[in-house]
Amino acid sequence: MNLRKKSVLALAGLSVAAAAFAASGYHKSNTVALTGPTSWDYITVDAAARKVYIANSTQVQVVDSDKLSVDGTVPGITGSHGVAIASGFNKAFATAGRADEVSVFDPSTLKVTAKVKVGKKPDAIVYDSASKRVFVMNGDGNSTTAINAADNSVAGTIDIGGGPEFTVVDAKGLLWVNLEDQSELVQIDTNNLKVLHHWPVAPCSAPSSLAFDAKNRRLFLGCRSKVMAVVNADTGAVVKTYPIGDHVDATMFDPETALVFLSTGDGHVYIFHQDAADDYSLVDTLTTITGSKTMGLDPKTHRLFVPANEQGSLKLLTFDK
Repeated sequence: MNLRKKSVLALAGLSVAAAAFAASGYHKSNTVALTGPTSWDYITVDAAARKVYIANSTQVQVVDSDKLSVDGTVPGITGSHGVAIASGFNKAFATAGRADEVSVFDPSTLKVTAKVKVGKKPDAIVYDSASKRVFVMNGDGNSTTAINAADNSVAGTIDIGGGPEFTVVDAKGLLWVNLEDQSELVQIDTNNLKVLHHWPVAPCSAPSSLAFDAKNRRLFLGCRSKVMAVVNADTGAVVKTYPIGDHVDATMFDPETALVFLSTGDGHVYIFHQDAADDYSLVDTLTTITGSKTMGLDPKTHRLFVPANEQGSLKLLTFDK
């Protein structure tokens, strides 16, 4: 082989290696068998307690995030949609969409200790450490209900002018929620229970998922119009959009790896790298299972958890670097 051919092959090899390095490195690592109904909604990862909570139709299933074993279930949650962990209170709050209530349970024993009536069809839920309140998104009530984590009392209900989907907080007194039916983003003062802004998010339409980058103050919206929208969290300005697949329902951001993840119902997870605050590049597209539109992220291990209906039984797929 002559020197020129060797040089060409060496350069080709470097190109392949660079392409491999540019990929996310994520791969399917395990499958955990779950029990109960084959439908689910949001996944909550408690990185400190090493637990994964799967809102599973009539219950919440709990998985050990390290051992990948089922720890137990919280039964009797009619229309289970999401779970929020109230740090410092030893409490978890789960939305029961068909009962218009929130079930409060002990994460240690998985026993329900209280039930709180909220608005119509509670869906997404988040704990805000700044106000020490749990905010419940009432999907059919066009409102959010604030619950005081200390005593489970209702602090108030805020009319937000549309059907809320997912929600995030900055732990400094601000909350954002996307209104799928209005194609808007709403900013709320969590201490004063006041709507601060309604922001249209065109060209994103029907925003259904949401994640937050605290350092750069950026929001990542998963839009049913098959794009990810990057939004300035303080001004509401849509900075850029990037194409993704169909029926997105979860977005996660990992600040340590600077990766944004969006799971879509067509059986994919799209992974973008944050090159700069307003500049992103698609580095990988993972294959999951059709219908697997939600996911969870463990910020400690960077592991992804994706529920799936696999051949008629509920599984939890894991993806690792």
